[in-house]
Amino acid sequence: MSTTDKPLLIKRYASRRLYNTETSDYVTLDDIAGFIRDGREVQIIDLKSGDDLTRQFLLQIIADHESRGENVLPINVLTDLVRSYTTQATSIVPQFLAMSFDMMRDGQSKMLENMGAMSPLSGMPGFEAMQAQQEAFLKAMTGGFSTRPDDPPKPEPSAADPADTSDLQTIKSQLADLQAQLEKLSR
Repeated sequence: MSTTDKPLLIKRYASRRLYNTETSDYVTLDDIAGFIRDGREVQIIDLKSGDDLTRQFLLQIIADHESRGENVLPINVLTDLVRSYTTQATSIVPQFLAMSFDMMRDGQSKMLENMGAMSPLSGMPGFEAMQAQQEAFLKAMTGGFSTRPDDPPKPEPSAADPADTSDLQTIKSQLADLQAQLEKLSR
């Protein structure tokens, strides 16, 4: 098992400092947020009591981002979350949220696959660099919700499958129509 397969262990000392056990140095909440954005799972343990503090620190990271104006969660969602703590809905809310984020990651992954498959530019030199820039842009626009590192790679569509070919032709046609409309607007 590689080090990225198991959670990064962070120990909180009595002084409230956070210690990265892999690199043997102290880290901040921003460092931990960076590890998570890079696809690492983290586990934060209180050194003295052995209590798992991960949830508490993840909530603190979210609160810090929200307080800096990096608003991801609309007020009505925050309000509904608070309500869910005081109702019987608490049993379904975590599963619903997890499924919603899974669907969003899956949708993003499919969109990235389709962007590469439908592009008539795929044979041009430098296409891979352009595609990497598109993926980075999409990741930035979706707040870093990328596919999970442990997700299996998606199979490539079979060229022999007529449905895939038909869909690809439809997408290429739509892309050509959009490009023609953009050219008309730029004149």
